[in-house]
Amino acid sequence: MVPLALAGATQGGWTVFLLPVYGWIVTSILDAIAGLNHDNPDTDTPEEKLFWYRFITLVWFPVQAGLLYGLIWYVTHAGHLGAWERIVLFFGVGVVTGSVGITYAHELMHQKTRLERWLGDLLLASVLYSHFRTEHLLVHHRHVGTPRDGVTARYNEGFHRMFFRVLTEGPGSAWRAERQMLARAGRGVLHPSNPFWRYGLLQLVALGLAFALGGWAGLGLFLWQALVAIWQLELVNYVEHYGLTRRHLGDGRYEHVLPRHSWNADHRVTNWLLINLQRHSDHHYKPDRRFPLLQTYDAAEAPQLPLGYPAMTALAMVPPLWRRRMNPRVREWRRRHYPDITDWSDYNRGTLPMPKGAS
Repeated sequence: MVPLALAGATQGGWTVFLLPVYGWIVTSILDAIAGLNHDNPDTDTPEEKLFWYRFITLVWFPVQAGLLYGLIWYVTHAGHLGAWERIVLFFGVGVVTGSVGITYAHELMHQKTRLERWLGDLLLASVLYSHFRTEHLLVHHRHVGTPRDGVTARYNEGFHRMFFRVLTEGPGSAWRAERQMLARAGRGVLHPSNPFWRYGLLQLVALGLAFALGGWAGLGLFLWQALVAIWQLELVNYVEHYGLTRRHLGDGRYEHVLPRHSWNADHRVTNWLLINLQRHSDHHYKPDRRFPLLQTYDAAEAPQLPLGYPAMTALAMVPPLWRRRMNPRVREWRRRHYPDITDWSDYNRGTLPMPKGAS
């Protein structure tokens, strides 16, 4: 993706379309050629044998920062790109910072080392979505498949409605989760340990650097790529759990998270691109498992996507086509795993009780 971005910036014209074409179309074609990978790695592989897998996530922030801010400076000072070329080019940059940057940030935020978590924060700040770390770790993983989780897309809910809901409710949801955690430690929201201080500072630095390098035009391009990246993230979130809900056991209690509560995809090439994010069933089942060790499941244990994430997210942008392809799969999943539930209306509307202890 980096060479394609540089080609678009230096050559202009049709080359600015290369990044999005590669991100959605070429990778999906390569998936069809390379097929599926059902192999499961040894989960007891020692950490030292994962060095090069970890290395690519550790090195990505300086690569992305150099690409993003280097292009902001170059594009705003070079005279050969028209307005439409800049817009398309930075749409492609948003594809990079979203599909790669946020995916790597997601891997890093789940790790225990301070370096990895900080690199995850820096990547999220570069797309102005720092609160995603809190929302993902404290809300999504705890409450996926319940009404408390905003990014568990409801059955028959179109992406555009879900996207607006997440954008408007997500920051407040993350704030409440952090406030609750601080209260348990006897601290107020103004305490220095509140990560929202760090989120705000890093995002201000990211914005300031864009303005310093490219003026108002540079700031506008930065905001545009951030919006595209966030859109990409929430498209993926929409796909990952669409229509999959955990059984309500009564009195605000829900069954434990199992592999069947996430859509799984074994498409080889897009799992290379997205560092096994599509093995999402195992990620939720074992959130602390590093990406090269994520396991896959057959259809009896986890529902399977018909295509990789790039093709599925494109399909999600057209709700009638999405529902035609996915609703029958959700109904089959319900019959397979919950044959005793006959009334799904509260699950579909998200009107079941909030989980016990949810903020």
